[in-house]
Amino acid sequence: MRRLPIDSFTLALIATVALASALPCQGAAAMVFDHLTDVAIAALFFLHGAKLPRAAVLHGMTHWRLHATVFGCTFALFPLLGWTLKPLMGAVLTPTLMLGVLYVCTLPSTVQSSIAFTSMAGGNVPAAVVSASMSSLLGTVLTPLLVGLTLALRDTGGPGFSWNAVADILRLLLVPFAAGHLLRPWIGAWVDRHRPLLRYTDQGTILLVVYTAFSAAVVDGLWKSTPPLALLATLGVDALLLALAMLASWFASGALGFARADRITIFFCGSKKSL
Repeated sequence: MRRLPIDSFTLALIATVALASALPCQGAAAMVFDHLTDVAIAALFFLHGAKLPRAAVLHGMTHWRLHATVFGCTFALFPLLGWTLKPLMGAVLTPTLMLGVLYVCTLPSTVQSSIAFTSMAGGNVPAAVVSASMSSLLGTVLTPLLVGLTLALRDTGGPGFSWNAVADILRLLLVPFAAGHLLRPWIGAWVDRHRPLLRYTDQGTILLVVYTAFSAAVVDGLWKSTPPLALLATLGVDALLLALAMLASWFASGALGFARADRITIFFCGSKKSL
């Protein structure tokens, strides 16, 4: 009987969550890790910019069918799934946790994880860079509107447009990517010779993000303020949402005639959510 191989990166993610639970970074250490994560994200985009040929970048920027499909998954499919599963969530989650899950359904795609996973799976990285970045920019406008529609919280002072979010996207994502691409004639050959460096940068960035985010949740009382059964129920609902979004994005992209590399991009960019 053959055994399914256990992916080393999955084990690393589990170990990172365990480390954040036992030894969360807080105070000055949390600030250090926040800055380290920013540097890792900028380095990730710099290296991808240096790796990608100009033709691939231009194709990624103009691939409007792919971007429209990702935005449809992010800002239409997910809220619809959340609203459809609302009776189930009301039965197994506390009211606060249910609102939290519905809110997550309205959020934009995450950038660094979408691109890192797309890269590791052999997807269309230039399109992922454009799609995930544009998703975050659109989210600063669309998420508050969707929160109002989904949660009926129009008059509760919900989130609004944030220039800080736009500045972060430019500073950490687009500027490093553009700088790396402009320097490609001088450093592109070196990056091509050190392809494993990109893989470690992709995975290391995700692990840093998971550690800092989970540490913040633990410091805020994740294991103390939320009953274990409520956490398990939230995990189950999140897993169901993720599975439905992944299945829908994969089979819909196939039905729409996208190539495999584009389907991988839609699969990861369309099924991710970012706070």
